[in-house]
Amino acid sequence: TPGAAVRSIRPYQSSEQYLYAMKEDLAEWLKELYDLDIEVGTFVEVLETGAVLCSHANNVTHVAGEFARACPGVAHHLRLPAAGVACNLAAQPGTFQARDNVSNFIQWCRKEMDIKDVLMFETEDLVLRKNEKNFVLCLLELARRAARFGMRAPTLVQMEEEIEEELRQELDLPPADTPLPRPPRKPRDLHNLDQMVQHLVSRCTCPVQFPMIKISEGKYRVGDSNTLIFVRILREHIMVRVGGGWDTLEHYLDKHDPCRCTSLSHKQAWKTRSPQQQVQHEIWLCPASKAATRGQPQPLLLVSRSQSPLPPVAW
Repeated sequence: TPGAAVRSIRPYQSSEQYLYAMKEDLAEWLKELYDLDIEVGTFVEVLETGAVLCSHANNVTHVAGEFARACPGVAHHLRLPAAGVACNLAAQPGTFQARDNVSNFIQWCRKEMDIKDVLMFETEDLVLRKNEKNFVLCLLELARRAARFGMRAPTLVQMEEEIEEELRQELDLPPADTPLPRPPRKPRDLHNLDQMVQHLVSRCTCPVQFPMIKISEGKYRVGDSNTLIFVRILREHIMVRVGGGWDTLEHYLDKHDPCRCTSLSHKQAWKTRSPQQQVQHEIWLCPASKAATRGQPQPLLLVSRSQSPLPPVAW
């Protein structure tokens, strides 16, 4: 179908891919939660007036109130929102009323949900689209906090909970308190994950490929260190759990694979290189060292090769 063809092209760079993936997940979540006409392409347009955001804030407050009545003992130990937010549902994009809605939502996030400034955004970030990243991260953090008292969470937050449970089992820690039944989670999709990971790793054409070793389902060791990462499939994206957030595996490798992060020219060359393209070599004569004078063998020539295996060399 035409839509599938467009998605297969993916008209964005790897540095933008993780933001695209998060917007896609949040759009689907809001669509299911409020029956909105929203998708990743219209994500900002639907939310820029602040009306949906304020309605969402009021719904979160309502769910928190029900949780407090059902589980007063647990609620006493959580930071729950106690007040809603004023909203102008008729606000138009870019108007003062839209800015007022967004500003009210921001103040509610800070005061009622205790979201720290490092995860907050400013009014103009959304209204004038100055910083979509901060806006998306704030929405995701709000979803995490609301999930603690029983609100349905986006898929990314559900995957975070999965990973936390897996870590608890490995460390033999007691399970997390879940006083209210959680909404049903989507089944974990790890089908073909290994092949998809290998496909992305194989883009490195170094003679010694950047290592990424499978430890268990969805867990890999990367690089020459003992760093372990959790990998999950989110629709058409391979996501990596990084610190308190997420990244795409493609962007993660661009930042950590030495042949990708140190040579932009190599990345461009990889896209255009044909299999028959000759490999460039440089040969240096090594000066004699003190070790050589003591009879220890030392190399006389060093061959430096580009990011591809060496062809036969006629000496």
